[in-house]
Amino acid sequence: MAKSQLKNNFWSGLNKPIYALAPMAGVADSAFRRMCKAYGADVVYSEMVSATAIVYGSKKTLELARFTKEERPFVVQLFGGKPEHFAAAARIVEKKIKPDGLDINFGCPVKKVARQGAGAALMDDLKMARAVIEAVIDNTKLPVSIKIRASAGKVDAIRFLRAMKDLDIKAVMIHGRSLKQGHAGEVDWKIIKQARKYFSGVILANGGVKDRLSAGKLLELTLADGVGIGQGAWGRPWIFSQLKTHNSQLIIKKLVFQTALRHAKLAEKLKGKTGIVEMRKHLCWYMSGMKNASELRRELVKVKKFGEIKEILRF
Repeated sequence: MAKSQLKNNFWSGLNKPIYALAPMAGVADSAFRRMCKAYGADVVYSEMVSATAIVYGSKKTLELARFTKEERPFVVQLFGGKPEHFAAAARIVEKKIKPDGLDINFGCPVKKVARQGAGAALMDDLKMARAVIEAVIDNTKLPVSIKIRASAGKVDAIRFLRAMKDLDIKAVMIHGRSLKQGHAGEVDWKIIKQARKYFSGVILANGGVKDRLSAGKLLELTLADGVGIGQGAWGRPWIFSQLKTHNSQLIIKKLVFQTALRHAKLAEKLKGKTGIVEMRKHLCWYMSGMKNASELRRELVKVKKFGEIKEILRF
């Protein structure tokens, strides 16, 4: 049984609506998180971090959780399938990383994650899911949140939240698509709205937010406390400032290039050559909507140095 203990809950102090950068494996690294924070994101999540890998001492995995003070409030998202690994990982992350919160992934659709009994596969196992949440709550003083889907297997969001109703969960991000849908198709806003009957903490609606209109519509339909933005921020970290200022004006080419260069320079500073290689996908996303996007992308997918990016993105 999860212990009742005093937790520092940053969620309760946030202004609403809350605009959060959703956790995204291979995308939401420190450089991208900082760009989103600079443009007004209220909360940023880490990439998915393996609880099991942390327990077994993987330095590379722990690096995924490292952050800087300008990223606060910062939440580390853990994934895995064993309560004992979550318990140990929660203690390690709180001590060594010192984030503002811990999040548990119940929504990842990737098959290799599911084979570990993790992600959406864990959402479909209520007994194990409860044991995992209790393990994290019992082993940290940080506020614990969860990310779930509209449904995974035989379990939908309502059934899941009802089963966990008595646990000290401070926030839930609900991806309004089912496991079968993945990241495409209509968002089930009704199930997010119904979640309020079974959950008293912060509710973030997730899925399909790409601009001010879609964000406003999702908030209106779900009555959620905020939204989690994933793919809508790819190559568009300024989406957060647009939502906050109610400004949907198109960003001019010069500003897109300037932002992309700032992002690339930061990535190189943090990760060296690896950072530039990982930036290629971001650079391609930044080019979306450009007149000569295809030509630019052909050049950008080959870059190895910041200087090469600067040469291509001349303005």
